Amino acid sequence: MEVSIRCNHVHYTYHTLQGETPALCDIHFQVNEGEFVSIVGPSGCGKSTLLSLLCGLLTPESGTVEFKGEPVCEKNRRQIGYMLQHDHLFEWRSVRKNILLGLEIQKKISDETLQEADHLLKLYGLYRFKDARPSQLSGGMRQRAALIRTLLLHPDLLLLDEPFSALDYQTRLKVSDDIGSIIRKSKKTAILVTHDLSEAVSLGDRVIVLTPLPAGIKAIVSTDFPKELSPFERRNTDVFKTYFNQIWKELNPDE
Repeated sequence: MEVSIRCNHVHYTYHTLQGETPALCDIHFQVNEGEFVSIVGPSGCGKSTLLSLLCGLLTPESGTVEFKGEPVCEKNRRQIGYMLQHDHLFEWRSVRKNILLGLEIQKKISDETLQEADHLLKLYGLYRFKDARPSQLSGGMRQRAALIRTLLLHPDLLLLDEPFSALDYQTRLKVSDDIGSIIRKSKKTAILVTHDLSEAVSLGDRVIVLTPLPAGIKAIVSTDFPKELSPFERRNTDVFKTYFNQIWKELNPDE
């Protein structure tokens, strides 16, 4: 199996006038193509910093980040899609024009890409809202629109930085199930940062557990669910509780 992205003993420190704050310490792992990996850890331990390093927004202080065998750089980071905590849809643009924004920036608007955009809007239940404004959509629909915007750029790797955190619990369950299923059906490689252990287990093929700041890798837990199960269906299996408790103990060793 080919490696999509690899962290080689990465260290990162924030430097300010007040001093230095080590954020990441000897982060070493790889993600294979087609794999979905979740990352969990205590609040403020550097999970989002790690994603910024993976997509080239930050440069490691030492160690390297490689994407498909080459250092992450301007040349290859366009193949990495990044979904943030907020959908960042522009209210003055329709849903359709919002999902086309990335294509516009990269000057890739064509009859073919417009047809693909409409196909994805139909496939994921948003076509009848294509002329609506983002404020007319539910939170879950907005996140689906943000995902379509990302998928239209055909990234080989998706980075998801708590994309469901702004949603209420019921909507979060539905949207994480929808988006997780979409990513698996499209056979994309994905890395999810989340505080929600249930979400991490139900979506991930592996769960990377980080230590408190400065973050190192405390454990990597592999999950083994039947391939046909959706993320929501995984939550109803007996083994789900086993994985959840294992990760909980890694994060809370004194309890």
